[in-house]
Amino acid sequence: MTGTPKPLPPRVPLVTQPMGLWQSLQTARKNILAIIPDIATRQPMVSGKTGKRWHMVMDPEAIRQVLLEKLDDYPKSLVTKNLLRPAIGDSLFIAEGAHWRWQRRAAAPAFSHRNVMNLAPVMTRAAEQSAERIAAAGPRAINFLDEMVSLTFDVISDVTFSGDEGFDRGAVHKAIDSYIAEAGKLSLFDILGLPDWVPRPARVFSTGGVKQMKRVADSAIEARAARGADEVPDLLDLLLAGEDPETKRQMNISELRDNLLTFIVAGHETTALTLAWSLYLLAFDQEVQDKARAEVQTVLSGRSASGEDVAQLPYIRQIVDEALRLYPPAGMVSRTALAKDTLCGREILPGDTVILPIYALHRNHQLWEDPDRFDPDRWSGDKPERYAYLPFGDGPRICIGASFAIQEAVIVLATLLSRFRFTPVAGKVPDPVMIITLRPEGGVWLEAEPIA
Repeated sequence: MTGTPKPLPPRVPLVTQPMGLWQSLQTARKNILAIIPDIATRQPMVSGKTGKRWHMVMDPEAIRQVLLEKLDDYPKSLVTKNLLRPAIGDSLFIAEGAHWRWQRRAAAPAFSHRNVMNLAPVMTRAAEQSAERIAAAGPRAINFLDEMVSLTFDVISDVTFSGDEGFDRGAVHKAIDSYIAEAGKLSLFDILGLPDWVPRPARVFSTGGVKQMKRVADSAIEARAARGADEVPDLLDLLLAGEDPETKRQMNISELRDNLLTFIVAGHETTALTLAWSLYLLAFDQEVQDKARAEVQTVLSGRSASGEDVAQLPYIRQIVDEALRLYPPAGMVSRTALAKDTLCGREILPGDTVILPIYALHRNHQLWEDPDRFDPDRWSGDKPERYAYLPFGDGPRICIGASFAIQEAVIVLATLLSRFRFTPVAGKVPDPVMIITLRPEGGVWLEAEPIA
């Protein structure tokens, strides 16, 4: 590249000096990514001890070993389970072994390409409604994080409980926001691996909303089971009909509810973050935004994007991929080693915590050229190593809704780009902070100028 280098989008300040247990805890409560050593962006593996032994792994082959070849030897860590089980039970996201496998087999058909395409009109309609809200707000700054959260919640609630007038969307949305805010406050008890029945002070008062959310979902599921499926089945219809092809087992009410709540929480929060970061990056780099809009206008000719358009919008997809690389919603995941193993030539002992710091992996200088730079063109040629890019995980436990999320992000971005030019607001730079997900702290404040 020639000329003056472009500025870099905001980054998490990574650790340059070792931290003790108390400092690590205090730092993690504010931003868990801030405990990642900066050296993790330049090395294949970093190990240490903070209360217990831990290993951060950035080597794609070692990650393949953890996520694919020895999956059962590396279950999700107690920290992850303790954070999420009160809200989503032993659903697909948390379950292990045989209990996870049969649920995955039963749910997989719901996320087939055909079924995801059938749900595209819901995404298009939500994008159009969002565009109407943005236009109605007039010439002023808008927090696009809030707007994208509203948009993606509209999508996930429509594709989950379409036509169910008795489903209290507002109550569920409020309960989810409340639980994420409180459950995300990492507890010292979680770090120490204490069992679920030991109360977490920061989480006790958030359970009322969770109980209400479960009651609302249970009522909606029972009503749907009695009513029967719609002509175009939504996600609930597909899960009600789903069965494990090996055992013929179907999900009962509580299993359906826990998995639906998993899809609702994950399906709107992570896609909203992807969209908010994508819009920020487009405002941050007007040259990229112009190139993206040119593609959109050529393909759409003034209409909204549909499911059929997604394959014809490769540059929009590249922007989504690059936003997911720079700001992966799940910026760090952890596993607990059950058996003795070797990763990158280093001994792993039973009980060790094995951390996959996706944020550092996606910015590792051994794997990416100029990794902190926003460059959608890096996706136009050869794709990265399979286990060097993990916005949705990989292996058998790769996110079941990945294609759903990508389709929604492309449809929404293309529709909004065809109608507005986005510019940043002076002094309003989002701060990447991860508690449960990697959020733009302070919001994504942009101005949206209608395209004539």
